[in-house]
Amino acid sequence: MSKDENEKISLAVVKRLPRYYRYLGDLLEHGITRISSGDLSKKMGVTASQIRQDLNKFGCFGQRGYGYNVEMLYAEIKKILGLDREYNMIIIGAGNLGQALANYPNFRKRGFKFIGAFDKNPDIVGKTAGDIVIMDISELEPFLKENRVDIAVLSIPKYNAPKISPILVENGVRGIWNFSHIDLNTPDNVVVENAHLTESVMTLSYKLSELEKNNKE
Repeated sequence: MSKDENEKISLAVVKRLPRYYRYLGDLLEHGITRISSGDLSKKMGVTASQIRQDLNKFGCFGQRGYGYNVEMLYAEIKKILGLDREYNMIIIGAGNLGQALANYPNFRKRGFKFIGAFDKNPDIVGKTAGDIVIMDISELEPFLKENRVDIAVLSIPKYNAPKISPILVENGVRGIWNFSHIDLNTPDNVVVENAHLTESVMTLSYKLSELEKNNKE
């Protein structure tokens, strides 16, 4: 796929790819080797037409009357998502959220390997998160210079995040998963994915409110 073609793909399509990947993985675990867009639609709650449109943006993966080869499509989506390599990750802010992320086993399964965790709280430094020892934040820059870090997870207060992000960028980190509830100013060659937990739960609140309104009608 060319760069120009890639730029035409909407964020909505990109956000659906991990769901396809997850469902196809479940199918493989159950020994299912072939599936139609219609059957996949029933499992995912996405229309068959939407599935075909999404996947056709990346290539021709299905055959009329045959459907999709599950293993091949799973491998192709894995490649599209960049999951055919391993990413070294660090956590900055190893409190409750940071430790929960470090302990989540599916990250390593998907190729995301935590190699460091940092905090400034002396009550936390020296403890373990997952299988790594939490280091003092003063050790961050030397660590970055000695190790290849692809992704940094920021789970620190928003007033600290703008101080930390330039250090990450200057030391070669090109991906930031930002839980700090603040928009970061980074160069074009650095990708930031903002994870706003409060916005997510407010979206849930809206959906509940709409559901209650519809039930009253």
